[in-house]
Amino acid sequence: MPSTPRYFALIPAAGVGARMQADGPKQYLRIAGKPMLAHTVGAFLGTPAICHTCIVVSPDDGVIDSALAGLDGSVSVLRCGGATRMDSILNGLQAMAGDVGEDDWILVHDAARPGLTPGLIEQLIDTVGRHAVGGLLALPVVDTVKQAGDSLKTVPRSGMWLAQTPQMFRYALLRDALSAARESGAADSITDDASAVEALGLSPLLVEGHPRNLKVTLPRDLEIAAMYLAAHAEATQPYHLTDH
Repeated sequence: MPSTPRYFALIPAAGVGARMQADGPKQYLRIAGKPMLAHTVGAFLGTPAICHTCIVVSPDDGVIDSALAGLDGSVSVLRCGGATRMDSILNGLQAMAGDVGEDDWILVHDAARPGLTPGLIEQLIDTVGRHAVGGLLALPVVDTVKQAGDSLKTVPRSGMWLAQTPQMFRYALLRDALSAARESGAADSITDDASAVEALGLSPLLVEGHPRNLKVTLPRDLEIAAMYLAAHAEATQPYHLTDH
């Protein structure tokens, strides 16, 4: 394996998206003229530092090939999705084992975050690339936070962040952290990859992301994601001077 670490994207896309109340998996819903997953994958294909992108789908997925039609780049479809997100990631890591070095970086990203851009990926890589543990995109909490219960409480927002993806860790650390969480029976408390790493006593780095990188979970999120995608497309169009 090369001595210089490389960067791989791993996108778990085996979920069914029950809260979306759609006829099929939400990652295949169309936004701005393309399947949601195509926008997600396209961000990694547009990032030169990413040497390969792996997508984990269920073994019986019959939509993935058409969803990726027209994309040009280094992509592998791994038909080894599991019952949970963690299972899919661990199965994907195992499938990648022969091609990835222990110290290579893995950027795990939610399939349902189509607002990711190459700029955000590059920001994460540039900031985390020399960190001993790894890191993730996140947003500092700016609203007042309320905790419901027997009595309503206001939670101090200082130091509070909302986790996003990609979450970037070296291959061996990510594999070992997720495996340890599953073997310890603590998988239910592991809500993202960073929390599995934190359970080992390590502190990932937080890198400020962007609201456009929201996770599409509910039907109303589709409209918000489409707005961000349209704004990005307009901003990246070349400007031509014309005679009047």
